[in-house]
This record gives sequence, structure tokens and C-alpha cells, in this order.
Amino acid sequence: MSEKKWITHNPSGTRRVIVTKELPGERWLEILTQADCRIEVCTATEILPVDEIKAAIGNRCAGAIGQLTEDWGEALFVALKGAGGRAYSNYAVGFDNVNLPAATRQQIPVGNTPGVLTGATAEMAVALTFAAARRVVEADAFMRGGHYGGWLPGLFLGELLCGKRVGVVGMGRIGSAYGRMMAEGCKMHVIYYDLRQNKPLEDAIASYGEFLRARGEKPVSCRRAGSIEELLRDADVVSLHAVLDPSTHHLINAERLALMKENAILVNTSRGPLIDEAALVDHCRQNPGFRAALDVFEDEPAMAPGLRDLSNVVVVPHIASATRWSREGMAVLAASNVAGILMGYPAWPHRDISLFLGKEGPRAAPSIVNAREIGLAFHS
Repeated sequence: MSEKKWITHNPSGTRRVIVTKELPGERWLEILTQADCRIEVCTATEILPVDEIKAAIGNRCAGAIGQLTEDWGEALFVALKGAGGRAYSNYAVGFDNVNLPAATRQQIPVGNTPGVLTGATAEMAVALTFAAARRVVEADAFMRGGHYGGWLPGLFLGELLCGKRVGVVGMGRIGSAYGRMMAEGCKMHVIYYDLRQNKPLEDAIASYGEFLRARGEKPVSCRRAGSIEELLRDADVVSLHAVLDPSTHHLINAERLALMKENAILVNTSRGPLIDEAALVDHCRQNPGFRAALDVFEDEPAMAPGLRDLSNVVVVPHIASATRWSREGMAVLAASNVAGILMGYPAWPHRDISLFLGKEGPRAAPSIVNAREIGLAFHS
């Protein structure tokens, strides 16, 4: 491996672990060092192709931490297994870039990093919602460009969100957190689409609605939509929090965009391919009152032709989880997954992973998504 692209921590460690990007914080390095790992970290900022990762694995590699931008498929898991690899962790909560059946066939546990980025990602979805609704990016460029000549009644008119309907597609941890923020912080009615009913969220928003009613204010509500089409027709804001799989690829296409209100707002902090980006460009061109706010893109790091030129689209570079606490916590969980497996620890069976964020976490791997499939024992 090139000296310019890779740095080594704890060179005397007997278990070689590769990490395909530099990660924030120091605790994750301590965890792997305590597991007697030699940690080789790629310092390049570009996305590593499969061949380069395969070369980095080499003929001796106990484990790896990779990124959601990389294609962890059959070729890499075969290479990792052949090099003596026993653990892989994605530095992300999602793992749509991972061929899970391929990893399972090689009996390689696959970890992810849930929980620590829930609040940060939900907050970014809220920020993007308001940036689009109140035309913040357009107004900022206008001001910086020296165009402001004084207050005008019609300058950058946006949308008032209070009392409107917010549609949430995908009611997992992040979708639930976003829904509560918009209901309890902005007094918006929540309509959501998910395969399962989210009774705790419905109950929480109903309780807040009763609180408002007791104060003489209009209550907010929460209900589950019977179809995504129903949600798209009714919602003033639509925020995507679904997982990416074959059933959700291009979930938002030209036909479904046409169902939305002309002045609706579409927010995506989940995965880029949930949206047909070319269709979105056409829709935003034809409907200047429609707004979109995107943290993720269909073909990252590229954007669809024409997207960057649209003033009614807010774009940011995949930073929804980019708070120091969240990103350092993700590194801790990813390292704990790999170190835990290499140390022979069982899988953690609980959703709450907060115990791993302290100085000394449980003797377990915090989040192994294929633990049952490979017959891994669970922490008692």
C-alpha cells in the first residue's frame, strides 16, 4: 500500500484491521488497540474502488471498517475471508452498500452504527425543511451578491409551516424523531407511511395534542396513511426516511411527484436513489413553487444534470449526521463491532447501544445485523 495513502496505528498489534477512511475521535483507536489490532487507515478523501480495497486487504487481514460509499459485495467478502478476516463493520446505520447474503455465506459478521446519529439526522431534516420553506439559501446568495437594496413586502416569500401537514415516509428511529420535532416544535400535523404502525409516536403526539387543547390551542394529530400516494397528496412537507432496497428504489418518481402539491417541500436525508433525480429536476423546473432539500444524491458525489442550477432546490454534501458527537460515536460503534468479534464476544441483543459510548462498554459487539444468520451467540 502507498505510504502517502495509509497510516498505521499500534504497529505491534497482531490482528490487522483496515479502515478505509480516517474517522473522528480517539476512542475508536483505543478500542481496537485494546483488542491487539494493528490499525491501517486510508487517508485519501476519494472513494476507494473495489480493487484498491481488495489490495488493501491483502493476504492477512482480521477485520475491516468500510464506508457506505463503497461496494462491499461478494468480491470483497471473499477476499476478506481468504485473508483470515472475521469481522466487517459499516461506518453507517444503513448497509444498502453491503451484500449481506455474500457476507453471511462467508460467515463474516457485519456491523453497523445505529442510535448515535438519530438526533443529528433528524435535526438536519428539520433544518433542510426550514431552509427550503423560508428560502434561506436563495436569500443568503442574494445578500452576499450585493443585491439587497432594502426591505420589500414581497421579498423571498416562503411557506408558513405551523398548522400544516408533514408527511414522513419511513417511521424508524430517525423518521420518528423528525416527526416529533415537527409536531412538538412546529405544531404540524403528522401523516406517516410505514409497513408497521408506530403506536408510541401516535400516543406521544396525541398527548402533546391534549396539552395544546388544555391551553386553548388547536391540537396536533398523527395518523398512518394507507398508501404513499395518500401521503403525497395530503402533505405540505414530505420527508424521506425509508431504507434503500429494491422496493424503495425511485420510490419518488415522476408519477408520484405529480401527486404532490404545487408548493410542497420534499426533503431527503436517507439515501439518494429513493428519488428519481432526473424526474425531480424536470418537476422543479416545471413547478417553481415546489421546493426540494437534499442531503443525499442518486449517484454520489455527482448530481443529476441541471440540479445545481435550480434555485428551488437546497443541496448539502451528505452531512446529516455530521456532528462531532454523532460521528465520534459512529466510530466507537464500528470499532466495537470489529473488536468485539475479534475478541470472541457475543452480539448485543438490545436496541439501546448507549452503554458502548462510555469509557468501558459491555463485552459484546454492539450491532451485528446478520448475527442470527451466522449463528452468533447473543449477550445474556
